[in-house]
Amino acid sequence: MLHSAVATLIWLFPVSEVALALRARSRAFGARSEDHGSFALLWTVFGLAIAAASWLSFQGWAPLPLGPRLREGLVLGLMGAGIALRWASILTLGRFFTVDVAIHGDHAVVRRGPYAWVRHPSYSGLLLLFLGLALHMGDALSVLVLMLPVCVAGWRRIRIEEAALLQGLGEPYAVYCRETRRLIPGLL
Repeated sequence: MLHSAVATLIWLFPVSEVALALRARSRAFGARSEDHGSFALLWTVFGLAIAAASWLSFQGWAPLPLGPRLREGLVLGLMGAGIALRWASILTLGRFFTVDVAIHGDHAVVRRGPYAWVRHPSYSGLLLLFLGLALHMGDALSVLVLMLPVCVAGWRRIRIEEAALLQGLGEPYAVYCRETRRLIPGLL
């Protein structure tokens, strides 16, 4: 049962991301793109990191010291929470959400839903999801090889997004930045 649920989440994630990429581009909403190639870079890094981590997991050099049921339970919880948080964030932003960094003419700071707690909850969701995927691979080296590039690429993307939002929204976004953390409430 756990294995089937994990497999469903593993397939649900890329399918939902492709659907988002096709639907939620800045040009579809008449927004001004400020992406600077970060969307393409982000997904290139994700793909390469997944491929490298998958290869390492098949080598079996550093198996995680977790039993299969515990590991699958953690994977299901992390991936499920990641997808739920990402989609709650996307739905909360509504038409302001685009896969490429963009500013709408009437863009406003959103402080409800998960945005009441952190500035970038959809990226928090992605990190949870990728951590679950890394644990699913069952190898400590896979966790490192997947999470390190994902975190670096995600951090770069967040910096680009925050610069665009500060420029486009001004003081209301600066105040929001002072009052909330980027990814983890109270920590980061």
